[in-house]
Amino acid sequence: MSETHVTVIGNVATEVSYGETSGGVPMANFRLACTERRYDRQRECWVDGETQWVTVTAWRALAVNLIGSLAKGDPVLVSGRLRVREWTEGEVKRSRVEIDARSVGHDLTRGTTAFRWAAGVRGQPPAGPGPGGAEVGGEVVPEWIVSAVEARRGSGAPYGAAPAPAPAPLAAAAVRALPAGGRAAAGESGEAPGRERGGDAGGAL
Repeated sequence: MSETHVTVIGNVATEVSYGETSGGVPMANFRLACTERRYDRQRECWVDGETQWVTVTAWRALAVNLIGSLAKGDPVLVSGRLRVREWTEGEVKRSRVEIDARSVGHDLTRGTTAFRWAAGVRGQPPAGPGPGGAEVGGEVVPEWIVSAVEARRGSGAPYGAAPAPAPAPLAAAAVRALPAGGRAAAGESGEAPGRERGGDAGGAL
């Protein structure tokens, strides 16, 4: 039977629980709350809909990295294999939706984060670039990734440091032309006209 792979957006609803199997394999899990968000046109605001609860399980390197990366309440995207477990307690049938995670990351539509390479992770760029990329742990790292890491090292910016925000560009309609030799001035608001702030389309607890 073919596997069902899904990508789910939600919020971390519990602290990440960590342990190891009898064979020493790292394992971590947490509960994910997936809440529908929709725009109520009558009330002119975003409202929460029904919440779906999912148990997320991760193994090995992903399990270890979850401990230092996720906190309760974080907005995340989880991708992996979907499972529905069913059992009986007395005369009551129960079920639980689980995702055997292959990848987990923060939802960048709702905030910012900074990536840090974990030591010894397969595919991590090495200290120096090689021709056509470098091979780490049996996996070839593309040259453009190696170059980007080297450029970051050369700039002196540490891993995990968020880059300085670029100044927001002004629309042409927001700039007034002045006589030759003068300087262009932005509109009083400093924002391009006609721009509207959108509502939050992400899920929330």
